[in-house]
Parts: sequence; C-alpha cells; structure tokens
Amino acid sequence: MELLQQAGANFLAHDESPRTFEFGHFCATTPWLHDFALFMALKQRYNGRSWNQWPREASHPTPEMRLKLSHELDHEITVQKYLQWQFSRQWQELRSYANQRGIAVIGDIPIFVAHDSADVWSHGDLFLLDSRGNPTVVAGVPPDYFTTTGQLWGNPHYDWDVMAQKGYVWWIDRFASMFELFDIVRIDHFRGFEAAWQIPAHEKTAENGLWIKGPGERLFDAVQAAMGTLPIIAEDLGVITPEVEALRDRYNFPGMKILQFAFDSGPSDPYLPHNHVKRSVVYTGTHDNDTSKGWYAAISEAERFEMNAYLGTPGEDPEGDLIRAALMSVADTAIMPFQDILKLDSLARMNIPGTAFGNWEWRFTWDMLPEGLAASMRKQLERYGRAKQGG
Repeated sequence: MELLQQAGANFLAHDESPRTFEFGHFCATTPWLHDFALFMALKQRYNGRSWNQWPREASHPTPEMRLKLSHELDHEITVQKYLQWQFSRQWQELRSYANQRGIAVIGDIPIFVAHDSADVWSHGDLFLLDSRGNPTVVAGVPPDYFTTTGQLWGNPHYDWDVMAQKGYVWWIDRFASMFELFDIVRIDHFRGFEAAWQIPAHEKTAENGLWIKGPGERLFDAVQAAMGTLPIIAEDLGVITPEVEALRDRYNFPGMKILQFAFDSGPSDPYLPHNHVKRSVVYTGTHDNDTSKGWYAAISEAERFEMNAYLGTPGEDPEGDLIRAALMSVADTAIMPFQDILKLDSLARMNIPGTAFGNWEWRFTWDMLPEGLAASMRKQLERYGRAKQGG
C-alpha cells in the first residue's frame, strides 16, 4: 500500500502525463468514486476507526462540511481516486484478455454491504440505523445446513421504503457498476429480495430473528426498466419458498444446483441431476462447501452408498464422479471448483461459512497440475456437449 500511495503521489506531481486526460475522464464518469475516496481519506485521518466513531462533523457531514472536508483532504482523495483508476485499468485489461479468448467472467454481488463502508456512510438514509449511525437490526440467516446457530453477518438492513421513494437508484447504480466489471453477475443471497432474516443488533447469534418482506419484483422491474434484461445468476440456496422461486422465474434468472446437497433426501431432492432444469447452473460444490474429496470422506456411510448407487460408480473417484454428473446434467452451465478438478482434500477448502478467519487463502501452483489434465478435461467437455467449438 505504501508503494501504491507513492505511485499516486508521483503521478499527481506530473500533471502533464499522457494519461492525465484518461484519469480525469475516469473521475468524471464514475459516480461512486468521490464519496468512496473521501470516505477512505477520512479513514486515514481517524486511524482506521469505523465511521460511526468519527467526530460528528465527519460521521454525519452536512453538504457544506462535505465540501470543506473534500478541500482539506484533496491530495489524499485524489490519491485514492488514482488507486481505483489503476485497478480499473488493470482489471479491464485482464477482462478483455479473457473475453478475446472466449472466457466470460462471473462476478458476485452480495445483497448486503458492510456497515463500515462508504455506501452506508454516504447513504445512511437508505439503511436502518439509529441517530448515531449504529444498525438497529442486522442481517444473517437462521440455523441451517452449515451452522446450528445460524449465521450472524452483522450487515445493516436496507430501509426498503426509502429505497422505493428514490426509485431504487442506488441499486440501479450498483448493478451498473457490476456490469462494468463482469459479464455475468451472481446475486448472493437472492432470497433476501423476497424476504430477509432480520436480527436485533444486540443479539449474539442469528437464532432470534424474523423474516421481513423485501421489495421483490418492484426492485427488479426498476432495474430492468433502466438497464434492460441482465445476465444474472440467482443464488437460491438455503430456506427457499415458492415466493422466492416465483421471483427468480419471473425474470428467467437461472438458479443453482449443488450436487453435494443431493444424496440425503430421496428421489424428489431438487439437487439430484434427474430433477435439474435447463435454466440453472450446476456445481459439484461452491466456495462455501468442502472440496468434494473432503466432503465425501466426511459424510455418512449411508449417504456414500446412496451417491454411488445413484451414479452407478464404486466410489473410488468421488470427485471425478461428481464432475461427470455435473457435465451430464441438463443445466445450461456447469461449474467445478479447481480443487475438485485437482482432486484435493479438505486442506484446500476455500471458505467455512460463519467463520471470520482462515478463509480464502488457498492457492494452486503449476506443479499441482498433472500432465494431460487439459486434454482430459477437454475430452469430457466434448463428450457431454459442453466444449466451445473452435476454442
């Protein structure tokens, strides 16, 4: 970060740079940028403290105070804008490189945002906060497959009435920003737009909460009116009701089918391949699951037997069996974590829901790839009609 700050300062010291116009254009055409840069500059001024612990003139600035702070922190703000510009430039180069090779990039949009964020600081009226800026209720999910006490995420909830009065402009801008970065967007916790779990802010677990209705079709009608039909994947896992399914299907958003969830509920289980539908995305497991090898080692003998009997395999290569089942599914899209392709155990797991530390640390090295892996995967894709022609 110190080197990035130095690079920003160096750039700003040479205002005749050929890229000066490009930088100015980025600043002028990125709606969220100034609020974010001011927020980050104030974060530096107040030693990283949460914004609701800043002096009131900074935590709840009037328009006049916002102008005054912008003037006082002009250099720090401009460096922050420089950092975002550089990220944008480099990301778009990477995305373009991928697109030219027939690779689309899927991004993820969490339904909620962090309390200590530029979004909540600059748009406090859109969230359920008290007069000091603290959340009155927070987000999470009730006890489920992953955790016995639920997941207490702690994000503030939206004030959907105020959002509606403002025409859902904040959401429209947010989707617009996402589609500047990605080709396809997966909405994390899609069910929260139909109803979301609200937990009183003082609770220590997610057990004591209420399902509170969300904006549903009103929001997506507004987004589509502004942006047209969008390539969205709905993460429809967890407690899914007919109302959530109806909202998903109204906009033809594909849902998710997770094979690791398929073998413990009998033949009507929606995750079993014979119950899949074309408008869906099938996964062996997601970033929140164990690797398929680790999962198979941990499940009961009865569940192993059911999976092997269903797939007609001896269970000697469970991760390979699940990959093959995903590729055979009628689902339009199949996604396999790289850990499953490499047949790695639980040490390579990406994320454990409900835990704050030790996640998202796995990396592969090239020596982990067995010889012939690309050709083998290509052959499987061709066998099940999933290979890009000429790719």
